[in-house]
Amino acid sequence: MSLDDIAKPAGYSIDVEPLTHPVRIWHNDILLVETTRARAMYETRLPTAIYVPREDIVVPLGPKTELQTFCPFKGTASYHDVLLDGKTIENGVWSYVSALPESKGIQGYVGFMPNAATRVDLGQNQLQTDRDGNITGPLVDWLMREAGTVPNPEEFTRAVATKMRENGIAVSRLAVLVWSLHPMIAGKNHIWRAETDEVQTFTPSYDIHQFPGFVNSPLQHVSNGLGGVRQRLGDTDEASRFPIMDDLRAEGATDYVAMPLPFSDGRTNVLTLTSDHPDGFTTENLGLVFECATVISRYYEVFMQRDNAQALLETYVGKRSGARVLGGEIRRGDGDEIDAAIMFCDLRGSTRLEQELPRDQYIALLNAFLEITSTVVDAHGGEVLKFIGDAVLAVFPAGEDAAAACASALDAARAVVAQVAEDEVTAQTSCAIGIAFGRVTYGNIGSSTRLDFTVIGLAANVAARLCDAGKSHGHAIMVTDEVAATQTGLADLGSLELRGVSDPVRAFGDRS
Repeated sequence: MSLDDIAKPAGYSIDVEPLTHPVRIWHNDILLVETTRARAMYETRLPTAIYVPREDIVVPLGPKTELQTFCPFKGTASYHDVLLDGKTIENGVWSYVSALPESKGIQGYVGFMPNAATRVDLGQNQLQTDRDGNITGPLVDWLMREAGTVPNPEEFTRAVATKMRENGIAVSRLAVLVWSLHPMIAGKNHIWRAETDEVQTFTPSYDIHQFPGFVNSPLQHVSNGLGGVRQRLGDTDEASRFPIMDDLRAEGATDYVAMPLPFSDGRTNVLTLTSDHPDGFTTENLGLVFECATVISRYYEVFMQRDNAQALLETYVGKRSGARVLGGEIRRGDGDEIDAAIMFCDLRGSTRLEQELPRDQYIALLNAFLEITSTVVDAHGGEVLKFIGDAVLAVFPAGEDAAAACASALDAARAVVAQVAEDEVTAQTSCAIGIAFGRVTYGNIGSSTRLDFTVIGLAANVAARLCDAGKSHGHAIMVTDEVAATQTGLADLGSLELRGVSDPVRAFGDRS
């Protein structure tokens, strides 16, 4: 069944009709316009709008202001102030200088905002009163009843496109750009194509804002709050403002629209629709999408809030810990007892360096050290739990293989020492590392309103004390006998008295 065969429900409509009798518009007792050429615009679910020729306005208007708004079937509206004696009504009128085909009847005409037109005298003109204000159909029904069960934005994007087509909207490509709160990813761009019925998701970095393909694109235009974009691509004589239009036209597209998807926090995301139908999008098509845009936007906001929460938790507490928090372990005392190798890594000479180096150089040194440590720990299957000033606390859960966890922790420690010595920024310093193995509590501690997801136990304390002891014993890495049991290249240092640890600890130092 083709899209043309689908019975279309009563939908959004827009009509422009002339008013043949005089119309007068007032601001209190000041006459703003008197005309016999007014036109009435009837639009689904909106009050009838009265438009008048600009030359019939009898009060001065200011120059075009910065405000712009977008309608997918009228175009981009520009605004002017209304200048009265001793009073300025900001953005009091709007007009569509280049109206879209559905609204050519009001091109160049002017509409008055309610705070400017306090009284409209229609005289003998009669307005229509039987306009249908109901919109329904597969898309609306699905959004209201079933969309909430869709588990992720990819499936939601595909379902939105499918429901639009079931509603008679000839969309061949649908894309949604949603901005994120992620330290590395600027946002997510979900793109659906009818030819494959699949969704591709791209995660551009913040470099996108310097990328020419984005800077000169409808996505940038809409994201910057400059209104939407509409272009009929079947008209090859119409100049393309954006290079993407020529690319889509070459692929057989006939119509394109980009409209804002606002989030509740003020961020402006972007929905784009492309059609390859000979007639492109109808007024009913775009009216339905425009009506549903706010609801569609809320679903993407929920998805992105979930992604943002996960990204922020992973950024600040680590991937495993973040997953546990998202999984509901958010109360004080929530956690597990696990066997793990605990690594404590400290930057040597940091106090001296902080005093000797300019602040920006010291921060760069500290960031380089933390970056090396985090990357190495992740690569060896561990997780950085926290940064403590210039120190790093990491955990390597044992699961069923304690020896593997100890080996991973020691391999990671050796890699950190080597990379710190080789890195151009950190080569001026060095680090000390302590590793211990044992049973620790992995979970939430803190007050009733401020929690910390961490590890508590003797192994964590011993790892920190071994790190300190390494500085005085001349070893970059010191480990307990449990860690050293199956490893080579370690020097037996005997039993050591460690500050804050009641019993002596048999320690081994790395010879490398």
